[in-house]
Amino acid sequence: MNIGMLYAATAYALWGIFPLYFKSLQEIPPLEILLHRMVWSLAFVVVVLTWRRHWGWLRGVMRQPKVLAGFAASAVLLSSNWFIYIWAVNNGNVVEASLGYFINPLFNVLLGSLLLRERLRVVQWMAVALAACGVAWLTWHGGHLPWIALLLAATFAFYGLLRKTASLGALEGLALETLLLFPVAFIYLAVLTSQSHNAFITASTSTQLLLAASGPITAIPLLLFAAGARRIPLSLLGLLQYIGPTIQLLLGVWLYHEPFGGARLAGFALIWGALAVYSLEGLWQAWSRKASNA
Repeated sequence: MNIGMLYAATAYALWGIFPLYFKSLQEIPPLEILLHRMVWSLAFVVVVLTWRRHWGWLRGVMRQPKVLAGFAASAVLLSSNWFIYIWAVNNGNVVEASLGYFINPLFNVLLGSLLLRERLRVVQWMAVALAACGVAWLTWHGGHLPWIALLLAATFAFYGLLRKTASLGALEGLALETLLLFPVAFIYLAVLTSQSHNAFITASTSTQLLLAASGPITAIPLLLFAAGARRIPLSLLGLLQYIGPTIQLLLGVWLYHEPFGGARLAGFALIWGALAVYSLEGLWQAWSRKASNA
């Protein structure tokens, strides 16, 4: 239990400090950062899989068109989520990006109800409604939908939905997704290079090393998360997931001085209230099941 908590908490903390990493790459266009993240993530997982001599799964997957199609879809969703997040961070929207990951659990609940026909309990519907009020308030105050947050929540929720039914683990799934994305990334980078527009070539050595580090920076939190998820209850994992967006929010407000007060704080407070209701109800249900089985 303790080592599982440590793995999961470390994964969420690393995801929380991602803005520090992407802010250090502001001289590189967001699309190129995304392309390099695809390429170097694949390179890293290839090294790990080779070291573990764990390639047998790939042969079987290549013979299953439906599995490949599912992972092609999840790869598109994952890369979309990555791009939106990178663009948001490097355009002064760290706070709104954190909102996307705050509301993601409630987005998951809503998708489960609409697409998987999961029956929501009354308190869960209350949490979803309260979060909707928070989004409506932020929309009315800001004059537009918090589209960055909603797109981040939606892409990650649909990605999680596809991965929930996938047959591969975290490392194998990331390997297949980046393998499917690699041809697009390689061709695009080759075109940029031929047109002398590849920012990687003209960037400083430190920036080039940071881009190359996107491989382990992407994969290591995923591996820690997978290791932690196997060792701790889902209810505890659900509580730990708020570590990431909380750190992102604090970085956005205190380090990058993004506006966060008055009406915006009120909208976040509604969503935090929804998360509190949702989390406490989940803990109560878990405790009730444990008590009835005792």
